Amino acid sequence: MRIRADSWRVCPFFTLTGSRPGIPAFFIYGNIRVVRQIQKEEKFMYQLKTEADFDSAHFLSGYTGKCSNIHGHRWHVEIEIESRKLEKNGQGRGMLVDFGDLKKDLRELADSMDHTLIYEENTLRPKTLEALDEEGFHLVKVPFRPTAENFSEYFFRKMEEKGYPVKRAVVYETPNNCAAYRETEEETEAVWL
Repeated sequence: MRIRADSWRVCPFFTLTGSRPGIPAFFIYGNIRVVRQIQKEEKFMYQLKTEADFDSAHFLSGYTGKCSNIHGHRWHVEIEIESRKLEKNGQGRGMLVDFGDLKKDLRELADSMDHTLIYEENTLRPKTLEALDEEGFHLVKVPFRPTAENFSEYFFRKMEEKGYPVKRAVVYETPNNCAAYRETEEETEAVWL
């Protein structure tokens, strides 16, 4: 049997545990545990989005199909950030962040991969890497299989490391195909103990 998550309000006897905004609170009533997400005071959100493109080659090691061969894409990256608050003082007053900074930081990440061969570590032989290096090719080694899905998480994390409140990262490997990465808050529901 499921009960409504807000039914704790009608329980005359309960114990409250874990009560901070954004953290689920557990109300114990007899053998029923009711979970309620503490409501945040502010219901609005500001969002910004910027985009950057880069051209690079990659291949999918261990894949059966055309993508196991070196091939290129014009990658398109979109970053969305969000916050409940805008800057209150200084040059950034009334802004979530300065668009110039956001664009510059994403552009720097994209430029670091532009016109490169992106490969997963331990997928090319040392002699191959040596030969490519001797020829002056620009190689970018990543610790993951270079798929759109993994790139979306990569760009999410890199922009987060730069201090941005990232909501979502989207990476297109073609104009019609993209992958997105975002982190979600856990949904909660009431359950029997």
